[in-house]
Amino acid sequence: MKKIGLIGGTGPEATVDYYKAIIDSFKDGKGEMNYPEIIIYSVSLGKLMGFMRSGNYESAIAYLSEAIARLKDAGADFAAITANTPHIFFDEISGRAGLPLISIVEAARTEAFRRNLKRPGLFGTGFTMDASFYPDSFRRKGMEVVLPAKEDRELLHYKLFTEIELGIFRDDTRDLLISTIGKMVQQQQIDSLILGCTEFPLILADPFYYGIPMLNTTRIHVDALVAYCRENP
Repeated sequence: MKKIGLIGGTGPEATVDYYKAIIDSFKDGKGEMNYPEIIIYSVSLGKLMGFMRSGNYESAIAYLSEAIARLKDAGADFAAITANTPHIFFDEISGRAGLPLISIVEAARTEAFRRNLKRPGLFGTGFTMDASFYPDSFRRKGMEVVLPAKEDRELLHYKLFTEIELGIFRDDTRDLLISTIGKMVQQQQIDSLILGCTEFPLILADPFYYGIPMLNTTRIHVDALVAYCRENP
């Protein structure tokens, strides 16, 4: 098996979720414990968000590229970023990486296409929802990504960075998120929802809400990482 490199810390709660999900994927019920080697480099979310908020994208790219270089130096054979928002820079980072990077967006698109979905909604940070990388990628497979209303996007971003990214999962916030899903189903006719922040599956744990499937980008990304690890000895 190839050694897995993970850029974590973006945020920490999702990093833990990735690690556990990867390990669980290799449990065979026989107690063999043939787990893959995993190298995690946890970056500073505050530092990265500082670059993002100031529009200093080149520094954000350099910071993440340096982190991936450290994974490579530590022996990783391939790598992934355990968050959606940094995929704004995926092409630039991938070009500097020096080792294969597995994209969470491409993995989510492949899964959505496999399920024959046509009109997925998107929850994410304000950076992710304001960017074009999800709509552009899905459009190439004939799918239209639908965003929440502006006020809902602002509230989602606020809840992420004042609660969810900090590991605070409140019932009233969960109810608010579910209500927003219902609004998008009724008003915008979405047929699924991309949980486009890897913290969202920690608070929206059910596979369906309002009758539509949740595209858990953490789980989808982990499945892609495990497949690559196993198929490329």
